[in-house]
Amino acid sequence: MHASDTIFAPATGYGRTAVAIVRISGPQAGPALAALIRAPLPAARRLSLRTLREPETAELLDHALVAWLPGPGTATGEDMVELHLHGGPAVRGAILRSLGGMPGLVPAEPGAFTRRAFLNGRMDLTAVEGLADLIDAETEAQRRQAIRQLDGALGRAVEGWRTGLLDVLAGTEAALDFSDEGDIDDEALPASGRDAAARIRDAIRAALADGRRGERLRDGFTVVLAGAPNSGKSTLLNALARRDVAIVSAIPGTTRDAIEVRCDLGGLPVLLVDTAGLRDSTDAIEAEGVARSRRRIDQADLVLWLREPDGEVPPALSVPVIVVATKCDLSGSVDTNEIPISALTGAGLNRLLAEIERRAETSLGSGDALVTRERQRLALDRCLHHLDRVVAHGTNLPAELVAEDLRLAVRALGEVAGRVGVEEMLDRLFSSFCIGK
Repeated sequence: MHASDTIFAPATGYGRTAVAIVRISGPQAGPALAALIRAPLPAARRLSLRTLREPETAELLDHALVAWLPGPGTATGEDMVELHLHGGPAVRGAILRSLGGMPGLVPAEPGAFTRRAFLNGRMDLTAVEGLADLIDAETEAQRRQAIRQLDGALGRAVEGWRTGLLDVLAGTEAALDFSDEGDIDDEALPASGRDAAARIRDAIRAALADGRRGERLRDGFTVVLAGAPNSGKSTLLNALARRDVAIVSAIPGTTRDAIEVRCDLGGLPVLLVDTAGLRDSTDAIEAEGVARSRRRIDQADLVLWLREPDGEVPPALSVPVIVVATKCDLSGSVDTNEIPISALTGAGLNRLLAEIERRAETSLGSGDALVTRERQRLALDRCLHHLDRVVAHGTNLPAELVAEDLRLAVRALGEVAGRVGVEEMLDRLFSSFCIGK
């Protein structure tokens, strides 16, 4: 597929629907619509009722609402057409076959429409990533974060920082190029430039000092259920998930591998992980399950250590722990720092869920993070590295070195927005989109 091709694809799901939308984008979009309606193009940017016919045979295909959208003021920056069809699979299939038979039209690959929007300057890379996250969002907090990115929260901040650094760089370049002119300050980095660079550096540092909330919100808050065999982990997982996802048995060591359940807790994505009971075992399979449990515990955001009545307290762990006293409907001592529950009666479950939700919100935030991907963070870290050197040593370094650090800082910000150096990851990003998006 080439940039000069005109692409087409359904923009709605397959199957039987009330309305099916087909999008066309590229230089042949207008002629394709004219061929389908066998008439001049309708008024721009208005839905018009038209009869669609097969261009070669004039066979009636559908009565549809059509929209002619001339570029560049469109989603892709190109001429576009939308066909709002009756939603039966046969209607949609007939239209797609007709479009596929027209010269210059090719079926769109996944993410092709969004890719053209990016290449034509309609979206920067942070907005594209926000759109990808919005498509994948499962919870309210993920939706809010994705909408902020799609709306340009990070893109606007990065562009402001970049513009400010370009002004500082311009002053340094002037000192280099016109050092023999009397009206040009020959200092490599005047105080005003150093102050501006310091303000931008501090703003970037503040954006990065967020505990990686943005990336973690995309992945979810991981809660690992751990404890001795038969302490009630699988029973609690089923109770929290409100369905039977783990086998419950009185036989110790039933759970051999981690069982994961994703859930929406107060609008936050939470991953519950049931693990094998921790004990020494001569069974090779159970021993491997125990080893995997320990690894999952080390990687968790929160561990629920399940303790039976009068059972053992948890060992020292490097991650936050809530001790859950299970089977509280039976006798047994409960420490005041523990949360007593009974998965059988439901006692204590609401308190436990509220505590998990509180800790998840503290850890993940509510979708207000500016940085949401590791790629963005790494580029901003590179920018900080160069700005730290400029601010700390700019007055003592040769103007050439100061200018080079500023150029590299500007380039790093350009990578965040997709201006430079991101070609190698574009195919991977756009391939995760739906066809027609």
